[in-house]
Amino acid sequence: MSKSRWYKDAVIYQIYPRSFCDSNGDGIGDIRGIISKLDYLKDLGVTCVWLSPCYKSPNADNGYDISDYRDIMDEFGTLDDWQEMADGMHERGIKLVMDLVVNHTSDEHEWFKQSRSSKDNPYRDYYIWRKGKGKDGKTPPNNWTSRFTGSAWEYDETTGEFYLHLFHKKQPDLNWENPKVRQEVADICNYWFEKGVDGFRCDVITYISKDQSFADGKFNPVVCGDEHFVIGPRYHEFIHELNEKSWSKYDTMIVGEAQGITINNAFDCVDESREELDCVFTFEHQTEVDSFMTTIPKPFNLKKWKEIFSSWQALPDTCWNSLYLENHDYPRVVPRYGKMEYREYVDKMLAISINFLKGTPYIYQGQEIGMTNFEDLEPDEYRDVVSLQLRDTVKKIFPPAMPIVKWGLNKKARDHARAPMQWDDSEYAGFSTVEPWMPNNPNYPEINVKKALEDKNSVWYFYQKINRMRIGDEIIRYGTYKQYMPENKDIWVYERAYKGKKYVVVASYTDKEAVFTMPRELRYNKCKLILHNYNDGEFMLTSCRLKPYEAFVFETE
Repeated sequence: MSKSRWYKDAVIYQIYPRSFCDSNGDGIGDIRGIISKLDYLKDLGVTCVWLSPCYKSPNADNGYDISDYRDIMDEFGTLDDWQEMADGMHERGIKLVMDLVVNHTSDEHEWFKQSRSSKDNPYRDYYIWRKGKGKDGKTPPNNWTSRFTGSAWEYDETTGEFYLHLFHKKQPDLNWENPKVRQEVADICNYWFEKGVDGFRCDVITYISKDQSFADGKFNPVVCGDEHFVIGPRYHEFIHELNEKSWSKYDTMIVGEAQGITINNAFDCVDESREELDCVFTFEHQTEVDSFMTTIPKPFNLKKWKEIFSSWQALPDTCWNSLYLENHDYPRVVPRYGKMEYREYVDKMLAISINFLKGTPYIYQGQEIGMTNFEDLEPDEYRDVVSLQLRDTVKKIFPPAMPIVKWGLNKKARDHARAPMQWDDSEYAGFSTVEPWMPNNPNYPEINVKKALEDKNSVWYFYQKINRMRIGDEIIRYGTYKQYMPENKDIWVYERAYKGKKYVVVASYTDKEAVFTMPRELRYNKCKLILHNYNDGEFMLTSCRLKPYEAFVFETE
């Protein structure tokens, strides 16, 4: 089947189901809650939904530990509910992309239950088992570390061997060297395609191929072993095979969570001629908070940020970009990139900066109303496995460091993005009728959907306007990219051009007044302001003083 590449004109909205909308009053978001908000998504201008895992799971890692790939988590509903949701999306012109988590399963998956039962079991080779070191065989096979702290190996008493888990110990890694495992994954994909899914977001997909020597990794104070499994020796072979057996048979979008893929190897991973992934989530622009277990965030560097985005924009159209700032793994953009007192201007400025680039934009639930990080969470209020393991490890090893851990988590913990969606100013933010599974952000009476929809100048309507502008716009989809003033540490200026028409984007990233002098190449005789995050709109295009976090777009020929 020839792919239509529909995603190149899509606006994708990520739903984290546990935190989106609770329909049955148990404090946990569910599929019927999503169904109740489908018209909301259509009104926003969304054309595709990325749904985080909703499969059967014991929830050691909030659904990323799957115990049954062909059924729905009890807390979220039933397969019939899921089908009603998928059909409702398609009726509204909204496509559905599901999470595909196949580097690992839950240890409660039937495959693993069989695998650990004996060395002779037919499912033994579905996972990665190795003998331990030392006289008693209870020293891990190598020094690889889990992304969630500690050794990546867990000793199992039943058979006296270790299994590999690059994440939580309840998330054993699948053995992709086994062709039966690869066929199982293709069958799972095809099962969901036949039910109406339009694509997959592939979780930690670049980890699936491990160097079979299982040698020690180079010493690293945070994580060890990456060089042996990030884009491992058979990665491209495995992905191409999966594309051949499944993805290419449908009109899909396959986006990979792609640790290890950078601008230097992007072409070899996502160019359409490779017949592998369609696009990826790169992490280069998330450097100030990236790395699961590094507590202290790094300072934001706009100059470096612009350089990263600009390098990805230089890729050919056959290498498509994913444009995102927020998702379930990262804290909210405010106060990461701007101060709280300018919250709405910051949100709109960032929306302008990202949405006029080449690529497919992603909106994470709540981003469209400007949801923010918590100002102060206590260590016992965190729910994410990463936060909890970091907290517990420091408590055990070096309790005096807890104030630093608390400060760091309040800056960069994944929990900030997983707080319940803020629908209105009623108790529990309209998310549920009972206390939710994790705390509401206390600022929900001021930041919520109801209030945003009542204000025509809100962040919500700004996103709606951009979403409608983007779809079908040839300059945004096909235009060339050129950056101006690359050395400027406060302002991002770039141009998109196609068939004689141009958009010029100007965005200030400082809370101070910024002097902006239009580069000579951009001093056009005729230009039209098409978007501005301040309402007054009074400025001169040749030279002006930009207000805090001011951004605008003008069109010219």
